[in-house]
Amino acid sequence: MKNLILATLTLILLSTACENKKDEIAATKEVVTEPIIEQYGYILNDFKVIRDTIRKGDTFGDILFANGVSQEKIMEVATKFRDSFDVRKIVVGKPYVLLTSKDSLNKTQVFIYETNTVDYAVVDFRDTLSIYNSQKPVRYEEREASGIITSSLSATMEEQNLSPYMTDQLANIYAWTINFFKLQPGDRFKVIYTEKFIDDTIPGGLKEIKAAYFEHRGKPLYAFKFSSDSLEKVSGYYDELANNLKRAFLKAPVKFSRISSRYNPNRRIKYYGFKLRPHRGTDFAAPIGTPILATADGVVTKSERRGGNGNYVKIKHNGTYETQYLHMKSRNVKVGQHVSQGDLIGWIGMTGNTSGPHVCYRFWKNGKEVDPFKEDTPFSQPLPKALHEQYFANLLPMKDKLDCISF
Repeated sequence: MKNLILATLTLILLSTACENKKDEIAATKEVVTEPIIEQYGYILNDFKVIRDTIRKGDTFGDILFANGVSQEKIMEVATKFRDSFDVRKIVVGKPYVLLTSKDSLNKTQVFIYETNTVDYAVVDFRDTLSIYNSQKPVRYEEREASGIITSSLSATMEEQNLSPYMTDQLANIYAWTINFFKLQPGDRFKVIYTEKFIDDTIPGGLKEIKAAYFEHRGKPLYAFKFSSDSLEKVSGYYDELANNLKRAFLKAPVKFSRISSRYNPNRRIKYYGFKLRPHRGTDFAAPIGTPILATADGVVTKSERRGGNGNYVKIKHNGTYETQYLHMKSRNVKVGQHVSQGDLIGWIGMTGNTSGPHVCYRFWKNGKEVDPFKEDTPFSQPLPKALHEQYFANLLPMKDKLDCISF
């Protein structure tokens, strides 16, 4: 009898434990919910989401009509809201999203068109038609990087998994102080930069370099981004002594090329019997079609094709300096046109007397052709003294960060 009672109690306890376990499992199931996905200002869980891209031949009307929107509504968007969203300007390859109802009608309620990775336009067909433009949330994160040159700056960037745009930005920052055609293995750099993230997690690329250190041939070169909205508006890169890194002339009219022939007034060529044949320019070899840039601000005085020069452009910069660019494939400027430093003036070619694609860059000082690499060309406007206190207050913590980055 005693054993029977014990067995009965055990069964009751086990049954209770099982019931409790079932209750726990049920409670656990109840708290497991679908994660809420929010994008473009909408809870996507509330809709059926269709993602696609604009294809060749697509029109706004075709896309919406195929998805159940009336011609009347399509015309209203196209005519009344053109200032907010011009349906004629949708571009092949751009993404769009349709948010449709989850019921059996599957009615299109919202159309979203991404004009770029950040900006988008919304057409909301629910209730009263509304159209507006908005942006995805963007944040910027400060990051650090460094590298040692092995063959080229771009190759080192690739080895470090850094953006190719960083190569361009560094080349622009140091365009007046470093000859990037003559980088040496062992040259090295450090950078502090900001990277953009869209929707908090999607990488949006390099925004800007805030500070840099470049060691070229053992010479350290600092660069710090500084801008001021005071009465003396400035924006640019300056060194640790507040000197402007920008000079009146770029080092070269072509990015990432090589010097194939230097300025040499005493040149003698075996083919011509070692007769004196001076070379009064500097040749930069690059593939046909490579952009040629104005090395300084000025006014175009020649833009023509003539004899051995081929297609060429000549620019007068001031009463002291002039530059000339020979053998272009084609020209991009006209006589009398004002150009700014870095403007596209033509493309590398092989016109005139030339054995290969290059630009012959000639440099005049006071009417005499000289070697630009031996000229101590002037700096651009220095940082005003009134801004030095603000500049150095920003510089010191950034320089400490740079110095602490290891290679």
